[in-house]
Amino acid sequence: MLHENDWLNIKNKVFIVTGGSSGIGSAIVDELLDDGAKVVNADLNDDKREAPNYLWVKTDVTSKEDTENVVKTAIDHFGQLDGLVNNAGINIPRILVDPKDPDGKYVINENNYDKMFDVNVKSVFLMSSAVAKILVKQKHGVIVNMSSESGLEGSQGAGIYSGTKGAINGFTRAWAKELGQYNVRVIGVAPGVLEATGLRTLSYEEGLAYSRHETVEQLRAGYANTSTIPLGRSGKLSEVANLVVFFLSDRSSYMTGQTVNVSGGKSRG
Repeated sequence: MLHENDWLNIKNKVFIVTGGSSGIGSAIVDELLDDGAKVVNADLNDDKREAPNYLWVKTDVTSKEDTENVVKTAIDHFGQLDGLVNNAGINIPRILVDPKDPDGKYVINENNYDKMFDVNVKSVFLMSSAVAKILVKQKHGVIVNMSSESGLEGSQGAGIYSGTKGAINGFTRAWAKELGQYNVRVIGVAPGVLEATGLRTLSYEEGLAYSRHETVEQLRAGYANTSTIPLGRSGKLSEVANLVVFFLSDRSSYMTGQTVNVSGGKSRG
């Protein structure tokens, strides 16, 4: 629900969200629109959303041409650009070595590696490069990079995915140091265990279950076990979105270079 005199004060500001058609990205788009912002969703898939101040631009985030096009389109359509959320990402659960099946389907291969690094890392470089040129010139703006608890703690069966998110954490720290002099902030958000979305497919669950030496049913039961989370429950997509939007606002104006965990208190210990 849109509030007049919004505390975040982002009404009419313009943000690009990559991968905004599903999962966390869709929740971020919802929250931004509810708070009066204008949103450009850079995604290959159209979510058929109909809302004022919203624009979907078909975008392959691994393509330099497409990333530059969505930035140009955002400015042409809305007249300005205030920030970017690098949300697009994929995880293909795979293991490094399988003694039982050395070249099996769940062993990481170059195609899996290349795809994850293209979508999760190259896209962040391409989008940030295109957007930062605008933000630096106008001397204000924010880039939010979606990381993961996996990037901070590692995750069994998700070694390459964890590596991509570790790279994102490095981008966040380095670019914050580079861009701070231009009043441009770069900050990361690392979600932990979240409620199920349509992205948790059967093939995803099968790969993850195999890597952890359990059945899909046991894996699903594990999702419901929140004993390692001090708050005792999985996170909501909206709770991640709330933090992202806070970071996009000037209410977080002295925060940059950090990757903040959203995990209900869950940690390695």
